[in-house]
Amino acid sequence: MKKIPILFISLLISSFFYFSSCTKNSEADRSQETLEQLTNLLEDPSISPQSRYAVINRIANLFYTENRTDDMVLFLTDWVETHPGDIYDAYWLFMVASNYLKSGQEPLAEYYYERIINNFSDLLVNGESIHFACLQHLIQISKDSANRIIYFNRIIHNFPQNVSITEMYLRLALEYENVGEWEMALKSYALFLEQPDSSTIQISGIPEAYTKARQMVDFSKSPKDWTFESLEALETAVKKAISSYNWRALDRYRSKVNFFAMSWKSSESDPNALENFSMHNFMLGNRIRYNESLDDTSTPTEAYLRTWGWSQYINVWYLYFRKVNFPADPEIHGRWEWAGIYFGEKL
Repeated sequence: MKKIPILFISLLISSFFYFSSCTKNSEADRSQETLEQLTNLLEDPSISPQSRYAVINRIANLFYTENRTDDMVLFLTDWVETHPGDIYDAYWLFMVASNYLKSGQEPLAEYYYERIINNFSDLLVNGESIHFACLQHLIQISKDSANRIIYFNRIIHNFPQNVSITEMYLRLALEYENVGEWEMALKSYALFLEQPDSSTIQISGIPEAYTKARQMVDFSKSPKDWTFESLEALETAVKKAISSYNWRALDRYRSKVNFFAMSWKSSESDPNALENFSMHNFMLGNRIRYNESLDDTSTPTEAYLRTWGWSQYINVWYLYFRKVNFPADPEIHGRWEWAGIYFGEKL
C-alpha cells in the first residue's frame, strides 16, 4: 500500500511557488500564470513521481478554491484515463468522488467510490486507507442492500481493526434479511452473538439489537411446536386451559424460546425478564379468571389477554400473544405464539 508523503509535498509546493506570489498582476492573472507553470512542470519528463503528485494535487486544489469544480473533475478524470499506471490514480478519483458527494450528487459519488475499490490498489493518505474511506461513504449513501452486503463484508475482512466488528455483523445480518438470504442472516446474527460485547453494545438506529439477534438464532434452532395457526386458535386454547385449570396445557402453549414474565416497565432484554417457571405453581388453589375479549390495545401483530387471580401479591397478569415474524421458515412465519406475561395493570 503506497503512502503519500504529505509533509514533503507541502514543502515542495510552498518553495516552488514562493516567487509567483510576488507578482503584481491581478488575482486571475496570477492564478492563470500558476496553472501554466504547473502544467509546464507536469510535462517535464524528468519529474519524479512525488513531485508529479504534488503538481497534480496543486492544480486540482486551485480549480477547487476558484469554484471551478467542473474543470477539476475533467482534469483529474482525464489524467487517470491517460495515465493508467499512475500509482496515485485512486487518490485522484477519490477527490472526484468526494466533490460529487459534497455537492449532493450521490449516484456519481457512488460510481467513483465503487470504481476505486474495484479497480485500483489501496493508498494511505495521512495514515488512512482510501479503500476504507470509500467503503464508509458507500455504506452511508447506497440504497441497495445487495451492494451494502458487499461493503460490510469487505470492511469485516479487510479492515477489522478500524471498526466495531460486533456492529458490522449485526448490520450485515439486517441487510441479508432485506434481500431474503435467511441462512446468511442467521449466520451473521450468530457471529454477532459470539462477540464479547454483543449484550452491551449500543447501535445507533437499532434498539434492543442483542434481544433481536438472540430471538432469531434461538428460534431458528427450536422445534417451534408451540405455535398456533391463528390468534383465535391460540386464544381459544389458552382460555380453555385456564378454565379447566390445565397447567400442563398452559406450559405446552408457552413459547419455549425467549418467553418473558415481567412488569410493564421492564424490557425483554433484562435477564430477570426471562422465566422458565411452571404454571402449576400459580394455578394451584387459586381462582383464575380472564376477560371475554382481548384488550382493545391489541393490533394485527400483538394481542393482550387480561387475566386475574394468580397471586395475592400480583393479582393481574396480561398474557401477551404475538404473530411470529420468521420469514426464514414460511411454514412458521405468520403463525401465533404466547410470548410472555406482563404483571400488573397496564400503565
